[in-house]
Amino acid sequence: MSDRKVAVVTGGGRGIGRAVCVKLAREGVHVVAAARTESQLEETRQAVHAVSGSCDVVAVDLATDGGGAHLVEAALAVEGTVDILINAAGVAPCMPVDVWSVDEFRRMMDVNVTAVFDMCRLVWPVMKKQGGGVMVNISSVAAIDPFPGLGAYGASKAWVNIWTKALAEEGRPFGIRTYAVGPGAVETEMLRGAFPDFPAEQCMSTEEIADVIVGCTRDELRFATGQVIYAKK
Repeated sequence: MSDRKVAVVTGGGRGIGRAVCVKLAREGVHVVAAARTESQLEETRQAVHAVSGSCDVVAVDLATDGGGAHLVEAALAVEGTVDILINAAGVAPCMPVDVWSVDEFRRMMDVNVTAVFDMCRLVWPVMKKQGGGVMVNISSVAAIDPFPGLGAYGASKAWVNIWTKALAEEGRPFGIRTYAVGPGAVETEMLRGAFPDFPAEQCMSTEEIADVIVGCTRDELRFATGQVIYAKK
């Protein structure tokens, strides 16, 4: 086995997750991209190969029991390590409170909260054993300033922020660093699904937010573990 770093990126089939995969690959990191849709993952694989990077893809629904374990097992099969975990998978339903159903709320929490918890939990002993690693959880400015209709989504991202801060303190003795990155508006399908008329000039590109996310994995931020970094135009 080589000494190349391995990164697991959830939500890697499109949008921010795909941009992160390409950015990491440019820096020589082997990427394991995960998402539910195989066709989108194949597009991510091609984008990574286009920058001469290396990539495995895993089609998996992390909101199901055993999904996270399957993904981590696939990642460990590459080099026996996971150096970087990017939790970019998420859903952002936007609707008035009296329109929400309990089933819709549970599905959102399964993706935005439970899957993040599960991935961190599963990767933790791997990073602890190897002497360190970096986790970046994607949050949102909605955690502190939710639009009407995004209250439940914002609450799920507020959980991500607290979880990140708690993991930073628990991981400090083991060299495990955690960060949360909370984007504002980013030009993605998710944004346009909720806000089709949002001004394009107020949106970051996926490449711009990927720069912030990947920046957290570098040694320059090694003393800033636990930070929630908000980024918006």
